[in-house]
Order: sequence, then structure tokens, then C-alpha cells
Amino acid sequence: MTISTRAAQAKAAVDVVTTFFGRIQALASDPRALDLTFGNPHEMALPGLSGAIRAQVEPQSVDWFAYKTSERRAQEAVAAGLTAELGLPFEPEDVAMTQGAFGAIQLALALLTDAGDEVVLPVPGWFCYEPMLHATDLVPVRAFLEPVTFDLDVGAIAQAITPRTRIVIVNSPANPTGRVYSKEKWDALGEVLDQASRTHGRRIWLLSDEPYRRIRFDDVAFASPAESYPWTVIDYSFGKVLLAPGQRLGYLALSPAIPAAERDELRAALMPLGLAIGWGFPDAVMQYSVPELETLTIDMAELTRKRDRLYGALADAGLEVTRPEGTFYLWGRAPGGDAIAFCDALARRGVYVMPGTLFDQPHHFRISLTATMPMIDEALPHLLQVADELTARATSAPPAGS
Repeated sequence: MTISTRAAQAKAAVDVVTTFFGRIQALASDPRALDLTFGNPHEMALPGLSGAIRAQVEPQSVDWFAYKTSERRAQEAVAAGLTAELGLPFEPEDVAMTQGAFGAIQLALALLTDAGDEVVLPVPGWFCYEPMLHATDLVPVRAFLEPVTFDLDVGAIAQAITPRTRIVIVNSPANPTGRVYSKEKWDALGEVLDQASRTHGRRIWLLSDEPYRRIRFDDVAFASPAESYPWTVIDYSFGKVLLAPGQRLGYLALSPAIPAAERDELRAALMPLGLAIGWGFPDAVMQYSVPELETLTIDMAELTRKRDRLYGALADAGLEVTRPEGTFYLWGRAPGGDAIAFCDALARRGVYVMPGTLFDQPHHFRISLTATMPMIDEALPHLLQVADELTARATSAPPAGS
């Protein structure tokens, strides 16, 4: 084999995603396609986004486009925003600017793990965690969410922990389910991780994946596990709240509650490791734009309208769908129980949704609410008709083994 073992493992773990992505890209040129798959924009960018970037394009000094690590003004804006949101005293030195949440997660893994360490992942969860772990010689260990509500299952995480566990990854608001976890869950998880750390004689870290933190419906409260468990690091991406995933901008933040000596050691390592992982800092212009971008957000009223339109129609038709509390996704059980059959039947009608197989959930599907309202209105009759057909087929099929 030409490629490394870890490369082969990473490729195998992500093949189902890249294959699906390639298929959807091939459809992008068809103006009739109703693409409700990935969280991509289908309308022009926020005016404030282009304005903020445009204001920083003209150089203001000779080193405007020189090599940049984490720019101080960006760190200050992020620290102030985190302090206001989470009620914890973040300082600029706690923040490392990164190439989106991907870069922040990669930095966290470099910062906290050694080859062979285990990392506990939520299931269903983001489909890129596992390949990222394989690519860095880490061992993914799955912990399933509660099966009906998709709430965080603290007991399942406790059972997944071994002496080799180094990080537990949590994601709230959660992709793909749209669930937002409560502070009570974080308090319970913090107790489990603290006890397990003492039992195994090695600190277990919590990586809180929060790119959808500001995308919440119905004034649902948000709590970060950093409030409940000191040994927490937070990754974030501006690409979600700005609906501009192609502009790679994010950060990794250290919880201010980390004990001082450990926090100082981590702070000192952030910049050297950002260089070591392949100059993982955002482009200069994006960093200069952060103070303005911190104040921007997608139209939550319109996103709520899309959520209510799609969720209401599917739920009223009898589909099992989880009402999203956050993110811009709708998660549901495929009619007839077969995600591939559901998605393929829709694709034949020019409607594209994501099968749960990308999340190791072959009975579910995910719809992106970043589609336009006209796209949703056009897709809904197809969704309902296909659901009726597959449900009728499933109920009329003879019992297995008959």
C-alpha cells in the first residue's frame, strides 16, 4: 500500500462523505436542483460580511499582508465576546485564531493528545471527527446519544472511558440533531470526567465544539461545559453564523477556569503549535475583520420561519422529526426506515437531502434549512409524497421470514 495506514483509515472513515459531496457537486450546475444537503448559502452573502472584509483589503501598513499568527485585535474581540456570552473571564491570551473549526480541532488534538490516545465521540455526530482522529494517530471511541430524544447520554460517555481516554468531544447545539444540552447535563458530565481522571491518574479534557452556539431558536438558553468543567477547550467557526463556510475563520479558546499553571503552559504552546500543524492561522484580512464580524449573524427570524415551515409540515404528516433547538438542520427518521431509499427516491424528483448513513444512522435523514423558502416550498410536496409511498410500501410488506 502506497499511502500510510493512518491515511487509509482516515480515507475509509470519510469516503461515504466525499462520495456524497462529489455527487452533490455534480448537480450544482442544474438550476432546477433543490439542494437541501450541506449548510451552504443559497442567497447572497450578508451585506455586513462583504463590507467588513472590503474595509480591510486596502493595506494600512507595509506589513499588512505579512505572515500573521493570532492578531491581537482579533483575540481581544473574541475574548470580549466569549466573556459576554458565557460569563467567564476570558483573556486575549486564551484565544488562538484558526482556519475555521477544523483548524481549531486540529490544534486542540495537537495540544492535548499523543499517538494512540482515545477520543470519545458523540453518535450521531459530525462526520469529520473520526477521519481527523485517524489522520493524527488517535483512536475514536463512540458514545451514543439517547436514542429517542438525542439528548446527551452521560452514562454512555462514562462507559466509553478507559485508561487511554484523553479527550471527550461534545457538540451543542448539535449537528445533526439540533439539540441544545442543558447545564445540568454538563454538571453531570463534569463529575464523571473528574472522577474518571482521578481513577486513571490522567486528566481527561473536554473539547466543546460550538460553531452553532449563536444559532438557537425560541430563545433556548445556551450553556457551555466550560462553565461546569474547568478542563475544557472551545472551538468555534464564524462560517456558520455568517453562512460563509468558505471564508475560513475560527478559534480555539482555553477555559479561564483551567488551573493557572496548566493554563500558562497551554497558552505558551498555542502559537508554536499553530505553526507546527501547517501555519493554521487565518488569513490576515479575515483576522482584521473579526471585531466587525463578531456583531453579525444570519437572519434568525427568517431561519425560524424556515424551521417552522418544514418541521410543521413533516410532523403534521406523521414523520418522526426532531424539533431543532439550534443549528440550521432538521433531523428525522426516514419513512420506511431506510435513509438511502428515501434519499434516492427524492433525488429522482430533483430533491436532495442528506442520508443518515453519513452519521452512522441508516434510518435517518438530515435537511439543511439554509435553502431558500421557495426551495423548501417546492421540495415539500415531494418530501410528503415520497414519505407516503415508502410508508405504504413498508406497511404492506410481508413480515420478515414469512
